[in-house]
Amino acid sequence: MASSISSSTPRSIDEIFNDFTSRRTAILRALTYDVDEFYSLCDPEKENMCLYGLSNESWEVTLPAEEVPPELPEPVLGINFARDGMNRKDWLSLVAVHSDCWLNSVAFYFGARLNRNERKRLFSLMNELPTIFEIVSGRKPLKDKTTTTDSGSKSRGSLKRSNEGQVKSNSKLPDESNGEEEEHGETLCGSCGGNYSGDDEFWIGCDICERWYHGKCVKITPAKADSIKQYKCPSCNSKKGKQ
Repeated sequence: MASSISSSTPRSIDEIFNDFTSRRTAILRALTYDVDEFYSLCDPEKENMCLYGLSNESWEVTLPAEEVPPELPEPVLGINFARDGMNRKDWLSLVAVHSDCWLNSVAFYFGARLNRNERKRLFSLMNELPTIFEIVSGRKPLKDKTTTTDSGSKSRGSLKRSNEGQVKSNSKLPDESNGEEEEHGETLCGSCGGNYSGDDEFWIGCDICERWYHGKCVKITPAKADSIKQYKCPSCNSKKGKQ
């Protein structure tokens, strides 16, 4: 089954964490940006459906793997059955909780051969990120935007990219320039799902999909951004490669 495992199995802490963040990004996308599509795919009339986050940052709703035992730990079965019997937000939060559990199980499946200190380091990296449940349920507090959007007297460390590929000082929050993100009430990094935290935090916007990313998550520095005419995020780059 295509959703199970990548061709090269992650072994090191960094490789496992990168796999974790990629799968997490995919599931966050399903439950936020692509939520309407995700909701429609979870038809209660279908068989047991699972939500998979793939290592290429894409997601799919499909039947579970047929192999027994499966190649990887499997996500929870039957997420579609409860869809129409619950409040939509509560149902999405339930899927988020199970998705967090699945992501952790996959990471520690890959990390089975790590020693105690390595496992501790891996968990520490994972635990620095907000859980999918925290984001989907709105438990992550929203940042106070009034202190950064008033008279402009505060200088901002974040940058945005214009359509011409130039890097500018950002005079407003990224989510104020993106209607889709504004609808969700907060700006989320397209890679780690973290919130916009304000001063001295470098973000970069993809010129293709218009999602925002922490510079550190996509390995782009302010200096490097200056030399990029048109920024394409990892997800848009991978889509281009498949075509």
